[in-house]
Amino acid sequence: MIMMLVAIATGVGLQQKVREKVSAFNGDIIISNFDTNFSKDSQNPISKDQPFYPVFHEIPDIKHIQVTALKGGIIRTETDFEGVVVKGVGDDYNWQYFEEFLREGRLPVYGETLNDEILLSEFISNRLDLKIGDKVVTYFFDEESNERPLRPRGFTLVGIYNSGFQEFDESYLIADIRHIQRLNHWEENQIGAFELFVTDFDKIQETGNKVYYSVDSTLDTQTVRDKYFSIFEWLDLFDFNIALIIGIMILVAGINMITALLVLILERTKMIGILKSLGSSNWSIRKVFIYNAVYLIGVGLFWGNFIGIGLLLAQKYLKLFPLNPDTYYVTEAPVYLDLGYIMILNAGTFLLCLLMLLIPSYIITKISPVKAIRFE
Repeated sequence: MIMMLVAIATGVGLQQKVREKVSAFNGDIIISNFDTNFSKDSQNPISKDQPFYPVFHEIPDIKHIQVTALKGGIIRTETDFEGVVVKGVGDDYNWQYFEEFLREGRLPVYGETLNDEILLSEFISNRLDLKIGDKVVTYFFDEESNERPLRPRGFTLVGIYNSGFQEFDESYLIADIRHIQRLNHWEENQIGAFELFVTDFDKIQETGNKVYYSVDSTLDTQTVRDKYFSIFEWLDLFDFNIALIIGIMILVAGINMITALLVLILERTKMIGILKSLGSSNWSIRKVFIYNAVYLIGVGLFWGNFIGIGLLLAQKYLKLFPLNPDTYYVTEAPVYLDLGYIMILNAGTFLLCLLMLLIPSYIITKISPVKAIRFE
């Protein structure tokens, strides 16, 4: 039970945590211009004035829509420089995930007026020795200007985040989308992409297809599963691993219970013979041993849950077991606890072990009362 609880809680926990981090930087579904631009720069803008924005009435599975734009830049300090991808966001941006990622300072506030507040990763801020309140000078390449190909922008660092996802932490800087609109000479209603969040991530492919057929033919849609296919394929392997561990553990538990019941029967062979000679039926005797075995299963489930859930709670709140973020995209083993799967796991284990006990208990019907009484 301990092994099964740990396998489910950590496996599902890792799946959810990595999925949340990928969605935090990309959304669940991305709507962008239908072109062959594979860079991280939003080169060809689309209009924000769409029938599905700000609420996607046709598809109720969409719970939130936000506008974004991307532009590559270089942060320059007195001693060093670092390339970044500036992600422009507006007042409709969902800060839910970054509230969890925030390590220092606060989240930027983008209202009606343009401001210079930015959110930077702990990875980049440490490399460039930047602190909260520092001025961050970032240079952007302007393809339309021959006289000033590099255009500087001065930002104020108000927040430092750490998602634990190295691929994103080493790249993204969050700023007001209006900076990118001005740098790209866009109109006020022009953006780089729409990011959509769904209510049920398990149905993201189905929802993504609905979105694709609902938007204009000049727009392209892509789910985050398609964009980061290798990551989600790796996560899907955890389902097989979890099922394999649960299957092996239930099989081992069942074999142990069968062995324990056979030992009990052998130890009480003389008692079985006496009860049969007194007129007890086979089923009534079998029930005595099954009830005893059920008690043993119950004791095992109790201590398994007590120790297993205790370990998981300790990991959840004390972070006892760290992980390498370069490999697992998280800094510690995440834990997912839900009463539903714990009850199902306990009920399933109990029933399967109980069904396995019916087989060895059948031996009682083959025991002869005369031979059993003489049994030594």
